[in-house]
Amino acid sequence: MCYPDDPELDYHNLDGVHNGSEASAAFADMASHSPEEITVIRQNLLKYCGLDTFAMVKVLRRLREAAGV
Repeated sequence: MCYPDDPELDYHNLDGVHNGSEASAAFADMASHSPEEITVIRQNLLKYCGLDTFAMVKVLRRLREAAGV
């Protein structure tokens, strides 16, 4: 892992969704929730996906550094 101790990439700080399995389960289960609950689940999923994307950006930066690009 490129950033094991990076506090910006701490998935435990997120509400409701902390990993891919939880994200998949939350998405699949949305239909069984009220509109208000769906709004909260959706926000949690967006935060998780945003952090996942940010992590990939940081990995890409590290790869570019290693390649001298």
